[in-house]
Amino acid sequence: MSPDPKFTADLARLTELRHDLHAHPELGFEEDRTSDIVARILEDAGIAIHRGLGRTGVVGTLQIGNGTRRIGLRADMDALAMPETAERPYKSTVPGKMHACGHDGHTVMLLGAALHLARSRNFSGTVHFIFQPAEEGRGGARRMVEDGLFDLFPCDAVYALHNMPGLAVDEMAVVEGPQLASSDSWHVTLRGTGTHGAKPHLGRDPITAMGTFLSALQTIPGRVVDPLQPSVVSACSIRAGDPKALNVIPDIVEIGGTARAYTPEVRDQLETEIGRLARGTAEMYSIAADYHFERRIPPVVNNAEATARALAAARLVFGDKTRTAFPPSTAGDDFAFFGAAVPGCYAWLGNGPAVDGALHHNTAYDFNDDAIPYGIAYWSTLVEQELNAS
Repeated sequence: MSPDPKFTADLARLTELRHDLHAHPELGFEEDRTSDIVARILEDAGIAIHRGLGRTGVVGTLQIGNGTRRIGLRADMDALAMPETAERPYKSTVPGKMHACGHDGHTVMLLGAALHLARSRNFSGTVHFIFQPAEEGRGGARRMVEDGLFDLFPCDAVYALHNMPGLAVDEMAVVEGPQLASSDSWHVTLRGTGTHGAKPHLGRDPITAMGTFLSALQTIPGRVVDPLQPSVVSACSIRAGDPKALNVIPDIVEIGGTARAYTPEVRDQLETEIGRLARGTAEMYSIAADYHFERRIPPVVNNAEATARALAAARLVFGDKTRTAFPPSTAGDDFAFFGAAVPGCYAWLGNGPAVDGALHHNTAYDFNDDAIPYGIAYWSTLVEQELNAS
């Protein structure tokens, strides 16, 4: 199914803009150039703008008619701190930074919907176009909420979409309930007594303790946590000793990692159990353990009513290519802070086959330009349906 031609009027311009944004990636809270472009396009379309929420965030507001319902649509703008390896005409011009998750595409799709809606004016109510900074782990959504996003721009519902490799560009998944996991960090420091590597009995070895702790971590999912409740505990960083001193057992081992869950109860369990294992391992080896669990992003859980509205719009655009069953992701998204403040729904828009570097956070990843008109059609249809002028 092809999108209605009315949603492709700006396609050439938006595709060029997407390539420009891709070539000039900016990290979280540094999206000054991107924000300037977004604000200029919205202003030129006659849409009122507000800048500065979350430092580099932009909110465009379009109010038509006398409808009282107000909704928010979110697009994230930031890139990732990683190199781009694939050669393409619009390859990143900034070493060590790239749009490896499609936020350049998300930005232009929401801009495209704003341009269409500003022209068609086929709704009655208020839509807030929320261009969010710093989604990639730097807390942009939380900052916008703390800066008064929903006080300044009240919303009855808020929506987001994210591209999904593996779905065709003319497919969308809209599913009630958990969509993305909580994303939390944990840190454990094992403090022993260093000694000569040939005389381990004279010290207290934190390296051996580390091995026990790392193996024990994987007893949490499925042994402590209900096997029917998804959870992830991963150690992702270890610092210990010096590779130039391989005859020295160090005093300290530092371990860090991530924990993921879909419910508050399991999230609590993960925090408790990682600490319990750290302290228990330390006791076993007669050493000490320091533990810190950092709650970063809650899970994204789609509200039932907002999901029903999003699903109705998706079906108008994608027909029988609309999926109502799709597995949640163990990745995180700080849209969770928006959804905690206002009823929300997070949908997945196809990005084409998940091959040849198409996966998120891959150094060869690229957003699929063929998805742009579908994203515009979905956003525009959602607004016209939610804020029905008839």
